[in-house]
Amino acid sequence: MSALKNTVMILGANGRIGRATTAAFAQAGWRVIAQTRTPARYALPAGAEPLVCDVLDTAALIAAGQNADVIVNAINPEYTQWEKHLPPITASVLQLAKSTRALLMLPGNVYNYGREMPSQLLETTPQVANTSKAKLRIALESQMQAAAAQGVNSVVIRAGDFLGGEGAGTWLDQIMAKGLKGGSVTYMGPMDVAHAWAYLPDLAEVFVKVAERRDQLSGFNAFNFEGHTLTGQQFHAALEQAVGQALRIKQMPWWLFRLISPVVPLLRALLEMRYLWNRPHQLVDTKLRGLIGSTPRTETAVALREALAAQGLLPAKVAAAQPV
Repeated sequence: MSALKNTVMILGANGRIGRATTAAFAQAGWRVIAQTRTPARYALPAGAEPLVCDVLDTAALIAAGQNADVIVNAINPEYTQWEKHLPPITASVLQLAKSTRALLMLPGNVYNYGREMPSQLLETTPQVANTSKAKLRIALESQMQAAAAQGVNSVVIRAGDFLGGEGAGTWLDQIMAKGLKGGSVTYMGPMDVAHAWAYLPDLAEVFVKVAERRDQLSGFNAFNFEGHTLTGQQFHAALEQAVGQALRIKQMPWWLFRLISPVVPLLRALLEMRYLWNRPHQLVDTKLRGLIGSTPRTETAVALREALAAQGLLPAKVAAAQPV
């Protein structure tokens, strides 16, 4: 493909998924337009160029994206501000996609399936808007689906909780690994319940592989990416392997969250999503593999070690040792 037919615009390139997809597309030889609201907080890779503007400045986005073939909507507002920010962001991004006729790609999550989600999640599994986050995500994807009638081709790649990547903001770095240097790990739920994880470099590679097959896609499309499906015991064992030492398990103090939540909006939002740790779930990615072939899956201990290293959370003796 020529340079003009191999261009991607990453919206929210300062964020975790934005940085990961910027790196993956650039490494694959794409021209990357990396949009950020403020100047990029890191050195852009070769093949990437900055675009500093607000995502609500639709005119600026359209002007910069005229040659784009793919748009990745990696904008992720603050967790407690989704109700305020997602609707206008979605409107701006859809207008951009309509104007440029580029394939619009969105990282999805399992929220759409609701708090009683089944253990096996397919693209055809019913979506249930029985939490505030589920309502917002379902509405967002419904707008993408409706935009197909106006010529917008789009893809949602649904994945579990993020692991790895640059920048803070995952369960691992915010809560679970806080006591790692003291020899402990905090787990969020029952140890025998399966939970879906997505290692960001793997997920970003999937975005590239799907984008490279965009000529096979039209209208609205949804794909699941399994990533790593791990029970608490499996996660704990892999973490011990990653750091090379035994780790004590502490249970998440949800009771404390409940006590403080009336005055801390973030804790109220996290409490609403507690079911994710009590409901076993696995994303089935047969449809995705039918499109791109085998999916990337970094060995679990390696993914955890690299995720911890990126956050400076590895014990000193482990950080100095050879990789897993």
